[in-house]
This record gives sequence, C-alpha cells and structure tokens, in this order.
Amino acid sequence: MNYKRIGDYIKLIDNRNSEMKVSNLLGINITKNFMPSVANISGVDLSRYKIIKKGQFATNIMHVGRDERLPIGLYEYDQPAIVSPAYMTFEVINEDEILPEYLMIEFHRPEFDRLAWYYCDSSVRGGLEWERFCEMKIQVPKVEVQRKYVNLYKGLISNQQTYEKSLADLQLICDSYIEKLIQAEKPKLLGDYIEQSDERNYDLKIDNLLGISVNKVFIETRSQKEKLDLTGYKIVKPREFGYVSVTSRNGEKISIALLNGEAGLLSSTYIVFRSKDYNQLLPEYLYLWFSRSEFDRYARFHSWGSARETFDWSDMRNVKLPIPDIKTQEAIVTIYHTLEARKRINEQLKNTIKPLCPVLMKGVVENLSKTATIGN
Repeated sequence: MNYKRIGDYIKLIDNRNSEMKVSNLLGINITKNFMPSVANISGVDLSRYKIIKKGQFATNIMHVGRDERLPIGLYEYDQPAIVSPAYMTFEVINEDEILPEYLMIEFHRPEFDRLAWYYCDSSVRGGLEWERFCEMKIQVPKVEVQRKYVNLYKGLISNQQTYEKSLADLQLICDSYIEKLIQAEKPKLLGDYIEQSDERNYDLKIDNLLGISVNKVFIETRSQKEKLDLTGYKIVKPREFGYVSVTSRNGEKISIALLNGEAGLLSSTYIVFRSKDYNQLLPEYLYLWFSRSEFDRYARFHSWGSARETFDWSDMRNVKLPIPDIKTQEAIVTIYHTLEARKRINEQLKNTIKPLCPVLMKGVVENLSKTATIGN
C-alpha cells in the first residue's frame, strides 16, 4: 500500500500583512478550528502577521509534543484573516492531485496526531520541525475518490450547521419573551417568593458533595470528602438553588445553580434557598432570570465589601423581576427546555462527526487495497 509524503503536495506561503489591510486576528485550537485570538495586540505591529485566505492552511507546530495534537486548520471563509507570524501557512500545490478538504480530513485523524507527536523533537515544548512535518506520509487516492469522501463529510457538516442555525430562532423567542415581560409586567420583590434553607447533614445520610461553577451548574467538588466532617454541610434538594455569595474574582459572574438531580451537600459558606410556592414562582423560570448576563452585571454592581465583594441573602431578596402568571411561566420554561435539549443534540452531532474521519479514511484504505488487488 503506497503512502505519499505530505511535502510532495503542499508548499509554504508567507504573505505578510504589510499594508495593514487585514485586522481579523485568529488562532487555532487543539480541536483544529480557527478561533478569535486571545492575545493582547495593543501596541503590536500587525504588519508582520501572516495573511491566510480561503483554501489555505495554518498550523502551530511548536507545541505538538506538549498537547499531543497538531493544531492545524483549513481556512474556509471568503474574507482573509491574519495569524501569528510564528504559524506556518501553506497551501495545496495542485488540487487535481489532492483536495484541501481531503487533506484536512486526514489531519483530523487521531492516528495523524499520534504520528505528529512521534515526529516531534526533544525540546520542552516538543516542537515539530517543518521538514519533519513534510516527511509524514498519508494515503492519497485518486481525486474522484477523494471527492466522494469529502462530499460525504461536507454533507454531515452542512446538516449539523443547519440544525445549529435553527437554535438561534428558539433563543430569540426566549430572549424576546423575557424582554416583553420586563416591559409589560410590574416588577415584584423576589424576597416575597423565596425562602432560605439551612438543613444540615447531621445524620450523614448524604455524601454527594457538590460545588457550583460560573456556568451556573452544580459540579462534583474536588475536595477529598473522606477527610471532611460532612455533618455541618448544607443539604440542597431537587428544585432548590445554591449560590456563592462572593462575586469578586469570579469572571464577573455569580455562581448560582438550580439542582435537577439527587440531593447533595454544599459548603456551609454557600446559601441555599427555594421557591415558597411553586404555584406562584417556578424555580425553572427563576433560573432563566439568573442565567441572563444582565443578572450577572446586576449582582456584581450590587456586591459589597473590600477584599471580597459579596452578594448576600439580603441583596438577593431585594432583586426585582417580572413574575407573570404560572401558565406564562410554564410556557417560557417549556421553550427554554426545548432549546437546551436541542443544544445538547447539536453538541452530540458535532462530537459524532469528527470521529467519523477515521471511518472515512478506513474506507479510503480499503478502497485502495481492493484496487491494488484487482490490479494484481
């Protein structure tokens, strides 16, 4: 079975942003996607940065050994962008011999990442030299065969992206519904609808120790609970809230979550509370309010303290928000749950597509093997 050098099919390009016509600075993550750069470019001379255009590749070959992956991406947008001058940018020499999209499918294979890692040097970062990258070998079938697999892969990506776009409509409905309520409903004092809970784990019946992330979900704590006295920990039950009153050094967000699973334990420093009457205020509706970025800003603005700023229970009780009738709350929550379910499906679709690359490449290998057998 014939393997071909990558270097026989690609060439380096070094098109600099000397005229400063491009300002869209991108990086590449280990999932092999372009992303907005997080680098601070204040005072940076962007004329040295490399321009990348549609159909061209960019790769950071300096950290392959550290990450055990090759950050590499195929740029597929019409408007050019710029990448770090430390990146290598290249393009296919002849698309009649190899398609850029087919080459990118090859780059997605975990086997390719393992081979790239093997080819790395012995430096601390584990860099991959350009010459070594070019020496790596791949299967290169006829372009007609390549196109078949590329079209199949593109079809899967297109379906997933179409599904993802439909999520924006549901998100708009949710956001519009909330905004309409803000304008139409007289705000009510949250303290009239919620009550604090201070139930402790004195009988040690619960050992499900939880924390709360800034993404507003409960997470498993990293604490070694075997070494802790859990009797003083607070119990949080299904459909109850827990939150961390400290808001400083928290990414400008308040850590608050609604428990949907089994009862758990929270640190005694956390605050646990619940809706007094589900017929007046649904916890799920209240969670929608807490999930808004506007509430994060509100909580930070109303936090007090010196070394540590806190949003205390009294501050929570003073929150004002529209609380419509229960039927309206149920309708909004239903839309939101549908949106969240579809988001999970979309993530599953994305996580399923990329692992298909090895399956597609296996088809290429088997197809070449059959062709070779027939030729003999």
